[in-house]
Amino acid sequence: MRVHIATDHAGLDLSHHLMQKLTEHGYEMIDHGPQEYDPADDYPAFCISAALGVREDRANGLDSLGIVLGGSGNGEQMAANKVEGIRAALVWNQDTAKLAREHNDAQVMAIGGRQHETDEALQLALTFLAEPFSGDERHVRRIAQLGEYERTGDVAGRLSAITPRPFTAN
Repeated sequence: MRVHIATDHAGLDLSHHLMQKLTEHGYEMIDHGPQEYDPADDYPAFCISAALGVREDRANGLDSLGIVLGGSGNGEQMAANKVEGIRAALVWNQDTAKLAREHNDAQVMAIGGRQHETDEALQLALTFLAEPFSGDERHVRRIAQLGEYERTGDVAGRLSAITPRPFTAN
């Protein structure tokens, strides 16, 4: 499996560690940068590049996933999610790593480099990369609705049927 990886300065050391260890586990690592530490770097271009790599690989029939890293992983997840067709999930424990793939068919995991020790982060990545999508009908349906909204701005007319109302405490 090919794994596209990107980070910012806050996740650079973890990125290098993951690339080394995941290569040892047989993964083909594609590094989207940065190549050196710069405390003023910006994560969006790196993370978007990794997500684009995953999307292109998958469109070409290749088995490919991605990992984006930063201090918290939040901004990196948001950046990857800007790529049409990509679902990036913030992973912080074994359950979220597993469910991101099993239920959401996430193609990219985001992780906070300042939130996890290197061995824990490696285990989260290994869990995410190894977990298959369940293919359950309810999950397929929900993912299709996300894609529909991404393409059309609606979910089968359901958005217009929702009437928001103020909450009134009793």
